[in-house]
Amino acid sequence: MTDGMPASGAERVPETVATYLRLRGLEPSSRSSRRRRRRSDPDDENQPFTAGRDPKGVGDVLSDLTRSAGWESQLAREDLVRQWSEVAGAETAQHSSPVGLTDGMLTVRCDSTAWAKNLHLMRAVILTEIMRRFPEAGVTGIRFIGPDVPSWKWGPRAVPGRGPRDTYG
Repeated sequence: MTDGMPASGAERVPETVATYLRLRGLEPSSRSSRRRRRRSDPDDENQPFTAGRDPKGVGDVLSDLTRSAGWESQLAREDLVRQWSEVAGAETAQHSSPVGLTDGMLTVRCDSTAWAKNLHLMRAVILTEIMRRFPEAGVTGIRFIGPDVPSWKWGPRAVPGRGPRDTYG
């Protein structure tokens, strides 16, 4: 046997195990201890398997994005318009639809003046439901309007005045 060469494969096994343990970080080596001394500040953000490094779901990521970008109020307004039938009720939604939201005032257009008056009487219930479901939308009041009445002013030379009064009783 020559000097410097191992006699059998038995000596190689502990060396590979030691290398494995050093690479896994289970057994400190002289190089890793020097690295640890040089890097004294813990940088948890870049370390794997630390707290806060678990993968997040797509919904959580989108929630964080909308919150940081300031889109919560706009998305809440869009959800209010999209879910109007659930907020106001199915039958009410067939005869009304939200058309605008300005300075906290939600404008809802109704099919007839009768529906507008009926919803005006139910305003507190609908507003409470909106504030419960969509607090980020910023709705503070509701205005119900009926259908548009025809205009009697045609052309550039319209005469000022109240117009025909006997048509609408």
